[in-house]
Amino acid sequence: MMNNTLGNIFKGDKVIWMVFFFLCVISVVEVFSSSSSLTYKSGTYWEPVIKHSAILVAGLFFTVITLNIKCKYFKVLTPFLIILSYIFLLWVLFAGTATNDASRWVNFIGIQFQPSEIAKGTMVLVTAQILSGTQTPQGADRHAFWWIGMACMPMIMLIAVENLSTAMLISITIFMMMFVGRVPIKQLGGLMGLVVILITFVVALILLVGKAEEPKAPTDQEIAAQTDSQHDSSDNVRTVTMEDATAAKKKNDGVLHRLDTWKMRIIKFVDRKPIPPEDVDLDRDAQVAHSNIAIASSGVVGRGPGNSVERDFLSQAFSDFIYAIIIEELGVVGAFFVAFLYVVLLFRAGRIATRCENNFPAFLAMGIALMLVTQALFNMCVAVGLAPVTGQPLPLISKGGTSTIINCIYIGVILSISRSAKKRQTANG
Repeated sequence: MMNNTLGNIFKGDKVIWMVFFFLCVISVVEVFSSSSSLTYKSGTYWEPVIKHSAILVAGLFFTVITLNIKCKYFKVLTPFLIILSYIFLLWVLFAGTATNDASRWVNFIGIQFQPSEIAKGTMVLVTAQILSGTQTPQGADRHAFWWIGMACMPMIMLIAVENLSTAMLISITIFMMMFVGRVPIKQLGGLMGLVVILITFVVALILLVGKAEEPKAPTDQEIAAQTDSQHDSSDNVRTVTMEDATAAKKKNDGVLHRLDTWKMRIIKFVDRKPIPPEDVDLDRDAQVAHSNIAIASSGVVGRGPGNSVERDFLSQAFSDFIYAIIIEELGVVGAFFVAFLYVVLLFRAGRIATRCENNFPAFLAMGIALMLVTQALFNMCVAVGLAPVTGQPLPLISKGGTSTIINCIYIGVILSISRSAKKRQTANG
């Protein structure tokens, strides 16, 4: 009786469910371990993890709801999601709630969230529909490339104004979806060339126009205030860096007010000159410095869950740099296991896609998996020093609010597709 009840609730691909379960368990353990700055302000060790666990339970509820929706209804939602995405993206651009120097959040009926989280899923949904509707025996029709560009580029540009890393994330995801969807290689090659030119132009603009004044180290009060603000928003929590502490005091100077922050991050990432031990200042770029210390002190098996030292020095240990805490506590083995879970998620989604009789659910499952795994890769690369600070959380592990729930919905979409996926008929039938 119990098995039947659980089977009716937890429908869909069992491997996806296992990956989801392990990520949630790791999330609860590591958020509890890394929330020292939050427990200090709340006065209790349990409040942050209880809130986070409640969000995961809510996410599980929405996952179950979503997996019971037939895939064809996702198509019906597309026009409404497009309209909703544009409304909220324009809202956040002109009247968004600011944290540090970035306006990425909106308040709607008492709920604060990032419209980019909805827009990401919308663009994946739109791209999947276009690719599925333009398939020929030779691959996607050449018009698919232009339709995808017209549908997604305006959203990407609106996101890029305040959240360049998220714009890059969804751009990479859409490009990979077009590659999987067999968009003509000539068009993809031309797009890559255009992207290289555009990146060169943007970097040159940032370096020429942006200011790279050396900021003063943020005070404990400034860090605490920013952490409070970021915690209250509970979505993609940004890293408290020194340049952000300074930029937070500045007024927004139009749509290019983020250039100063981007320039500081580029310069600090590129400048890898050795620093004598006596000149090391942990108050400068404290997040990156303490993240490196956490990784360097981890070893093969780590310090053990709950034994992190650097969590007390990383103000965003529970979000942007939670992977560094995972490495410190669980070692190389734990870091590999977490990365392996995302790899399994990607490959399992690919297997589900190959079993779909129709193209739309296949492209949708792959698109969502590529988006989640690419975001995870962004976060991991930042934590280990292979990429500049981006502010991207680790999906389903970092502490979050509506972003966590939306990621759970994405898992629900994959599970919904897996329920209806059937083995493709072979030529012999």
